[in-house]
Amino acid sequence: MTRTEFDYVIVGGGVAGCILANRLSADPATHVLLIEAGPAGRNPLIAAPGGLLPIMMSGAYAWRYMSVPQAHLDARPLYSPRGKVLGGGSAINGMVYDRGFHSDYDRWAQAGNRGWSFADVLPYFRKLENYLPALNEWHGRGGPITVTRAAQDHPFARAFLKAGAQAGYPLTDDLNGATRDGFGAVDLTMGKGKRSSAAAAYLRPVLKRRNLSVLTQAQARRIVFTGKRATGVALRHKGADFTVTARREVILSAGAINTPHLLLLSGVGDPAHLAEHGIATVHDLPGVGQGLQDHLAAHVKYRSTKPWSMLRYLNPVRGALAMAQYLLTRKGPLADPGMSVACAVRSDPALDEPDIKMLLVSALFGHNGREMVPMHGFYAHINVARPEARGSVRLASADPDVPPLIDQAYNATGNDRRVMREGVRIARRIFAQAAFDEVRGEELAPGPAIESDEAIDAYIRAHAEADYHATSTARMGHDPMAVVDDCLRVHGIAALRVVDASIMPHLPGGNTAIPVAMIAEKAADLILGKGTLT
Repeated sequence: MTRTEFDYVIVGGGVAGCILANRLSADPATHVLLIEAGPAGRNPLIAAPGGLLPIMMSGAYAWRYMSVPQAHLDARPLYSPRGKVLGGGSAINGMVYDRGFHSDYDRWAQAGNRGWSFADVLPYFRKLENYLPALNEWHGRGGPITVTRAAQDHPFARAFLKAGAQAGYPLTDDLNGATRDGFGAVDLTMGKGKRSSAAAAYLRPVLKRRNLSVLTQAQARRIVFTGKRATGVALRHKGADFTVTARREVILSAGAINTPHLLLLSGVGDPAHLAEHGIATVHDLPGVGQGLQDHLAAHVKYRSTKPWSMLRYLNPVRGALAMAQYLLTRKGPLADPGMSVACAVRSDPALDEPDIKMLLVSALFGHNGREMVPMHGFYAHINVARPEARGSVRLASADPDVPPLIDQAYNATGNDRRVMREGVRIARRIFAQAAFDEVRGEELAPGPAIESDEAIDAYIRAHAEADYHATSTARMGHDPMAVVDDCLRVHGIAALRVVDASIMPHLPGGNTAIPVAMIAEKAADLILGKGTLT
């Protein structure tokens, strides 16, 4: 990189950063720099959907963060990684395409954020996708991210859908369409046997643009200000420190952990907290790092009486054959992430819409996917769709190399605990249906002796895990704790914008990668002064 002055400097090469780099550099007269702390990510396992398993187990391409001890989870610190590679989480996640609920975005708008209702954001969901299942009013075709429907030929998947119907739940042909209610096939961000990450879909096709610079393995140390205007970013790259200048804007797309961390390191936040670490206040903005939300995952696990789980592919010979098949044909087990069916259900039939989301996993994992249990089985991955609890991201040190203090405040409210408990009971009810008779072995977790409210709550406290959907630490709004306005500009600071999951007023009832992609597509129009899509 020979240039050090750009129109836009984007910090973070994850989902939002890759999209913004594409859209903002479309004008050849506009010079854009994208900064990513991780590598380019050329490992073929990233492109292979089934490569998810070894990537999870290795912890590669991630900031390997740990939370602070969680007060309502037996004081356990939880592994809380974030993507550290071009494409961010979309390069290493399970590829589940999940928008959440329509009402999630309507709540954003009802809080005073103009232009963020579901009707407002649907055109951007449509714009970003090349949706290969049935085309209708809810989906688009021809966009950068390829979306396919997961195959339903695995016996565990067929049993899950059939069991849902047997348990009295509706079936839906599109979990991202008119209604989220019931059981259905998962949509995946993949096509032709390859992961459709933000890096593959948005960034790599435009890397030859002469006005686009991408700097990998470069860590942003702080934002540079002239008065109350962001003018650049101080970086460390290959041991060298230097500053890049932004003529128009600095855009933070580092995610819901690293964006507030960088703001605090740069003197934007609660003055009392900054003073604790000897950081001079550039701007008093007490909401920075506050309001953190994330999904907590509990699991109901069963041994399988049939050897049909993904465990069979850990055999070295089968694994080598699977890799050869994938490289030659883009088919076989490495073309399958192993998650193909899900559901959204109610903890209480009186609710207007579901508050539990559940995914079937066709293998037995432990320690957040970092190990595979050497036994054939399957399990339900259960979330409280819209948790109430809110935590924080705070400084542990003024040294940028020291990780922040991450406190998700998991399981902190009575309602969050009640809904998760009901999720465990509903999963058991589903697995008890006749559809699972052929494959159901003993219940491994929580275990048949765990029946009472108190026992289930204790199981959740001892074994629930983080689900990597962090949001809301620089949230959009107009109240004293809001950090950005509804154009994603940081309150009180000129030429500084946040475009990532941290701006979400609250956690949507789904995975976060695709909502972040929507936010970035909309943000690009806002930054460029274009009319928003309708």
